[in-house]
Amino acid sequence: MRILHTMLRVGNLDRSIAFYTEVLGMRLLRKHDFPGGKFTIAFVGYEDESEAAALELTYNWDTDSYDLGEGYGHIALEVEDAAAACDEIRNRGGNVVREAGPMKHGTTVIAFVKDPDGYMVELIEKSS
Repeated sequence: MRILHTMLRVGNLDRSIAFYTEVLGMRLLRKHDFPGGKFTIAFVGYEDESEAAALELTYNWDTDSYDLGEGYGHIALEVEDAAAACDEIRNRGGNVVREAGPMKHGTTVIAFVKDPDGYMVELIEKSS
């Protein structure tokens, strides 16, 4: 068994696809409209779905925002250099909400960015 994907409901599919592909460097893997259900799904990721988990971005045509809830945490991405990743994300128009630095009560270097719908994305610096 393996994790296939995580689904996020988004308020503007084009804006979300642009964030995950242009700001975080993922690829649009596939996209499909469901007119009968009035929704569209798009899968984004760094590798083909046969090789790695992806994000499913679900856009319900009649909903432009969601309450994120208190139970959801974040998506985590491994990066070589968290400070450099923050700079690159900022240069691409991303919103860095916690600069790179050691995590509280630990030594792992992390940072956080927020996607256009308010979902948190943690950047975890690869340990050497």
